[in-house]
Amino acid sequence: MTLDELAAACPGTLAVAVRRPGGGFGVNEDAELPLASVGKLLLLAEVAMSIDGGILDPALPVRLEEEDYCGGSGLLLGLSARTWSVADLALMTAAVSDNTATNALLRTVGLDRVNAAGAALGLTRTRLLDRIREPRGPEHPPTFAVGTAAELAGLAALVAGSNGWQVQLREWMLANTDHTLVPALVRHDPEGAWLANKTGTDDGVRADVGLMGERAYAVLACGPAGSEDDLAAAVRQAGLLIAA
Repeated sequence: MTLDELAAACPGTLAVAVRRPGGGFGVNEDAELPLASVGKLLLLAEVAMSIDGGILDPALPVRLEEEDYCGGSGLLLGLSARTWSVADLALMTAAVSDNTATNALLRTVGLDRVNAAGAALGLTRTRLLDRIREPRGPEHPPTFAVGTAAELAGLAALVAGSNGWQVQLREWMLANTDHTLVPALVRHDPEGAWLANKTGTDDGVRADVGLMGERAYAVLACGPAGSEDDLAAAVRQAGLLIAA
């Protein structure tokens, strides 16, 4: 099955962008879609750049506020400590997509600062709209983050660089424990350095952005609630095409 055929068979919109030495390929690359927790990459990029630039101390203690606590993915809801360093919170955000850690980091650096940093990296349509909320009500922005596969693949390609912030962000992405989407059907060492990624899951959303060897990729799938299994299957098949 080709990528175009895979996108046509998807129950919603499948957007794929791949950047590799010598070129790239994709489908629906410029479709603006909800990102779920993939949007946390923008926050992590800003934190990494601020640490690298001496603006933010990775050892800075951040006390969790009641407004930070959020259900869904993560560990902090089950841990007793109330104060964590910036570096600890970033690692929890990257490794287990901790929603509480994300909110604490976002409160520390600010939503506008995250989006400004993203824009400086060329992400003009990929942005955070809000903090993580469980549940999300009608009075809130409709989703946490939106973006395009083209811009996110470009960000992933930057993560392959050798500058301090790029190395730091890549190390955080290497710690990600969720390999159930793009790399799920691809034989790989889950503890190796071949894959560095960030996933996002929500009702009607399955997304994965990262590095697979020399390939920088973004795969976003969005469809009606109840189609999550089919969306995940499409993302996994896209992973096979990317690896091939």
